Amino acid sequence: MKQILLLLSVFIFSFQSGRQLGQPGAGVKYPKNIILLIGDGMGLAQVTAGMYASKKPLYLEQFTATGLMKTHAHKNLITDSAAGATAFSCGCKTYNGVIGMTAAKKPCPTILEQAEAFGLATGLVSTSSITHATPASFIAHARDRQYMEEIATFFVKTEIDLFIGGGMKYFTNRKTDQRNLYAELQAKGYLVSDFSGYTLDAGIPSPQQPFAWFSALEEPVSVADGRTYLPVAARMAPAFLSKRSDKGFFLMIEGSQIDWACHANNAENAVLEMLDFDQAIGEVLEFAKKDGNTLVIVTADHETGGMALLRGETKETLKIKFTTDYHTASLVPVFAYGPGAEQFNGLYDNTDIYLKMRALLQLPAL
Repeated sequence: MKQILLLLSVFIFSFQSGRQLGQPGAGVKYPKNIILLIGDGMGLAQVTAGMYASKKPLYLEQFTATGLMKTHAHKNLITDSAAGATAFSCGCKTYNGVIGMTAAKKPCPTILEQAEAFGLATGLVSTSSITHATPASFIAHARDRQYMEEIATFFVKTEIDLFIGGGMKYFTNRKTDQRNLYAELQAKGYLVSDFSGYTLDAGIPSPQQPFAWFSALEEPVSVADGRTYLPVAARMAPAFLSKRSDKGFFLMIEGSQIDWACHANNAENAVLEMLDFDQAIGEVLEFAKKDGNTLVIVTADHETGGMALLRGETKETLKIKFTTDYHTASLVPVFAYGPGAEQFNGLYDNTDIYLKMRALLQLPAL
């Protein structure tokens, strides 16, 4: 019944939106799995800064397809992470602050929900709270990104196979009700742990149970303050999900704190977060090369800080300045590797990320 209702909602949304699902064309290779990596706040300058600061080439430099993407929200030239991620997850423009809903404030079926309905395994990994705007937009439907406790309930409502991130307090120390969502996940059969118990370095958990790991009670710390789990999670999650379903999987991995460092105009931390994100990209790329059936997409929801690289003596002594402490309307890069990667060349809108992913996963075009 749940799958029937979800398929009906997909049909209604497709009819109301009037959008046509782009078809890849003859001769395209279709991936079995898609891994979407989102560097929150990562524009071209952030990528360039990471390249010059790194002692070796970035893993991003191995990608075979590159594009540029427009990021504007509905009636707003500058998007926030909620509207930006909803464009990726649902393929529609919406207002800033809105999670998984159209501009008419109606729930839109997400790529994660659709993948789940058709038997694919699904996962979310983030270096923010798992209820933060970007991961939330793939699993929840809320009128305001600040409704963290409401967003947390969607992790119990869905059948997501894996999620990793902070924000445990929205599951255990809830102000709006007395529910213990941590215990409810366990009752559903999840292996649930947190930063004080199980460590991700322990290896891949048994695929017999869905898996949830909380990295912090509230927001995870920065790389500069000792956070190390993103590359480990990026290595573990695809291997785990590939064992959860023979049909394939959809996984979103977010490097959240590139954005936070740029909001703070902290150039050093921005570079550290960019390099940490690239290490996670490297882990995913290694999986994709061995697997042969996985499409990897790397992009950003928006650029943050208006970062500029100014004249310095050498590339090792980067001089970085910021023009704002908020987001900008700059185009952001898109990188792709694997079956279907060529579909991501060119210049297009952020909603096209959803359309391309859905077409390549061959989810029904209704």
